[in-house]
Amino acid sequence: MVGFDYTVTTEKSFDDAVAAIERSAAENNFRVLHVHDVAATLREKGFQRDPLKIIEICNAKYADQVLREDIRTSLMLPCPISVYAEGGKTSISTLLPGSMVEFFPDAGIADVAKAVEGAVLKIIREAR
Repeated sequence: MVGFDYTVTTEKSFDDAVAAIERSAAENNFRVLHVHDVAATLREKGFQRDPLKIIEICNAKYADQVLREDIRTSLMLPCPISVYAEGGKTSISTLLPGSMVEFFPDAGIADVAKAVEGAVLKIIREAR
């Protein structure tokens, strides 16, 4: 596998970056299904870490298309976008949807994966 992720830093604060991802996702026809506050969950168990949230986004049309081709693609749904603070910087990172093709080479999802990847990268660029 050549590359499976896309990561950028942003000048925005952590909270502003999370809000920007949520806003950009909605503007690009993706729904935020859930936001996992990983740092808060770990803190509840006594583990301290810098802020980290995983934002799950989904476009129903695209999800339906890949699920019809191979139900096992559900293992990689919904699309996760992580926002985290590390070393005083805020980063935004995602699993590249195109990497699904490498995991499911016979599913016939290359075109859909490419379209979703373009949309997810656009969301991140706009939010950055």
